[in-house]
Amino acid sequence: MAATPAPPTAPPKPTWDPRKLDPPFPWLRPTIRIRLTLLYGGMFLIAGILLLSIIYLLAAQALHDGGSGQSFQVTGTNINISSDTCPQLNSATTNDQLNETLKRCNAAQRQHALDDLLSRSLGALLGLAIIAFAFGYAMAGRVLSPLGRITRTARAVAGSDLSRRIELDGPDDELKELADTFDDMLERLQRAFTAQQRFVGNASHELRTPLAINRTLLEVHLSDPGAPVELQQLGKTLLATNERSEQLVEGLLLLARSDNQIVERKPVDLAEVASQAIDQVHAEAEAKGVEIRGGREPAVVQGNGVLLERVALNLVQNAVRYNVPEGGWVEVTTEVQHGQAVLVVTNTGPVVPAYEIDNLFEPFRRLRTERTGSDKGVGLGLSIVRSVARAHGGHIYAQPREGGGLVMRVTLPI
Repeated sequence: MAATPAPPTAPPKPTWDPRKLDPPFPWLRPTIRIRLTLLYGGMFLIAGILLLSIIYLLAAQALHDGGSGQSFQVTGTNINISSDTCPQLNSATTNDQLNETLKRCNAAQRQHALDDLLSRSLGALLGLAIIAFAFGYAMAGRVLSPLGRITRTARAVAGSDLSRRIELDGPDDELKELADTFDDMLERLQRAFTAQQRFVGNASHELRTPLAINRTLLEVHLSDPGAPVELQQLGKTLLATNERSEQLVEGLLLLARSDNQIVERKPVDLAEVASQAIDQVHAEAEAKGVEIRGGREPAVVQGNGVLLERVALNLVQNAVRYNVPEGGWVEVTTEVQHGQAVLVVTNTGPVVPAYEIDNLFEPFRRLRTERTGSDKGVGLGLSIVRSVARAHGGHIYAQPREGGGLVMRVTLPI
């Protein structure tokens, strides 16, 4: 008797964290300003140390040469010499002892002068180094201020404000050349996006109109009770093909519109959006025997309600359609975690390899099927979800579920 093959095991669960980790010490970030300050300040400090060393060596050499031979000697008798800085003179009894004591005292005085010169010079160097670092930091900020202006403009452009320009004034240097090049690039991008918007608007009309006419004509012919059976069957096939083409056109247009940032935002509750999506898919889920469950807590974000509803609808539809034949379920939850609104759609289904996750978000890509090999959709659902999430400043993460199915997690900023 052949052994029963073991059921396929789920691939290892990838690790991911929707939160963006902040550095522990953001003020230690190695910015260009900090690096320039350290560079110029360090160069000044090294130059000061070298200068101080040269001055110290020259002063020591001069004092040594000038004091190597004692210019006077005591030769008389009954000479009484006393000194506060050299108290050893009081204990000298002979001329030789007195001369030797004077020589040692002169050497000690020279060394004391050198030590005093070194300590005072180090103090002056430390003060000048602090002033140099502060001055270098201020000058680096002034020199790099055009870069800050370029950065602020780039951030505004990232928010879909392509009308912003840097318009940097000042000398015709490398930074002004960079700013002018960036302005030229923004001008070309604005023209390209404007042309794309016109194209999407024109395509929306030119593609929908003939498809709507074809659908109307097919429905009229199918409503004729005297039409032959073969003609009715052909009409139903053409109607299904026309409906698929309409879905494809709608998906492509929505994908093109959702690639940009959302400019006009309104408060949208993900719990309400998810409930509306569940209501639209409820009949299909009942027909397939799929249970929809899960608790939905309020999670209000700023965005476009129509696009966010399409996100929830696409995720729930995919979870219902790509499920197990019997005993399947879909869990839809919404909540707020770590300052972000989170929509999670979990379902039972076939085992999905971890290496296939990224391919699911590509247009017209499905798991182990060709673009025309399924009647479950046109292959744009997850592409639209990812595009809409990015347009709202959020992300979507897919994770294989143990035992089969997927965990789709959408995070949006509040």
